[in-house]
Amino acid sequence: MTDEKHVSMGSGCAEDCGGIHTGGCDGSPRGALTERLRWVNRGLEAMYGPKPLRPHGDPVGELVHTILTQNTSDVNSDRTYASLRDAFSSWEDVADAPAAVIADLIRVGGLAEIKSARIVEVLRRIREEQGSISLDMLGGIDDKEAFGYLTSLPGVGPKTAACVLLFALGRPVFPVDTHVHRVSNRLGLVHTKDLAETQAELARAMPADITYQLHMNMVTHGRRTCHARKPACDLCQVRPGCQAALDSGEGPLRSD
Repeated sequence: MTDEKHVSMGSGCAEDCGGIHTGGCDGSPRGALTERLRWVNRGLEAMYGPKPLRPHGDPVGELVHTILTQNTSDVNSDRTYASLRDAFSSWEDVADAPAAVIADLIRVGGLAEIKSARIVEVLRRIREEQGSISLDMLGGIDDKEAFGYLTSLPGVGPKTAACVLLFALGRPVFPVDTHVHRVSNRLGLVHTKDLAETQAELARAMPADITYQLHMNMVTHGRRTCHARKPACDLCQVRPGCQAALDSGEGPLRSD
């Protein structure tokens, strides 16, 4: 992550093309991507509404919860997280519990043995390095250093680290899940093979002021409209700037 991802640019194209013009509307590849991100943000906001950022201030809780979200639904991950919080009075107690006990509590979310072992290992590592199970130290370092520390923890990848920084601390770090990865590639924002590569590419041009809303609305778009198998392109307001729609001969159809 670099400070360059905080670049904020207004649209420079009279046609409001979403930056789909080859070479970019301001002549800069990064500037073109930034403009396209803003254009997509406007379109998705029109579809799904504004999403104000309200960081909850619990980075350890967010870290554990994000581990629990892997390969399961939001409903199941919320249930497993609630089960952990109900069963233990503190993260210290979770760290000291046998992984098998935790696995039984979170089994409904799938991959229980893997997730329980990872949670215990991460919490113990934080305690070993910080003296207690606390991530308060993240508040005193910049985004790049905080991201680096989180991804140094066992089993914590770029998406999990970004979720902690964005949702818990309100830092402008953009997480990429399977929905965001799919939508970003279909739109032609990136041409990447995996989530980590997509996250790194988007981070270089992501305006800080739209980071949270764009993430939330891209996830919703992937779930409701831009489905993996049969995307509902006729309902999509960013179709005019969608590379997949243009390549298939189905766009652009809208002028708004």
